[in-house]
Amino acid sequence: MERTRTTDQVELVNEARLVGTVTRRPEARTMPSGDEVVTLRVSVPRGDRALGRTSSGAPGTDSVPCIVWAGRARRSVLTWRPGDVVEVTGPVRVRFFHAGGSTQSRIEVEVTSARVMRRATAS
Repeated sequence: MERTRTTDQVELVNEARLVGTVTRRPEARTMPSGDEVVTLRVSVPRGDRALGRTSSGAPGTDSVPCIVWAGRARRSVLTWRPGDVVEVTGPVRVRFFHAGGSTQSRIEVEVTSARVMRRATAS
């Protein structure tokens, strides 16, 4: 858990916990520095709140981008398949980068802990 500071007796914490399904095979990339990063998306339900429903009234979902730098978690995540039910935890990161002549941003979970809760059934 990433703790930032305490202010007015309240501890500020940056930690996300997602339990959902893997949407596609995780992908490994080697960065120019030589570091390896794995990217994946975890689909999670929005819940029963009115704002989390689609126009048909069905619960909506969010596909949350995740990145994995840590060796043990990275090796584990590379074995995941679409449809696996997983749990990931880690801090939320906002990255800024230049693309197409403008500054873009991306929000993602930097996975520090990862586990499979249920494997997808073979089709």
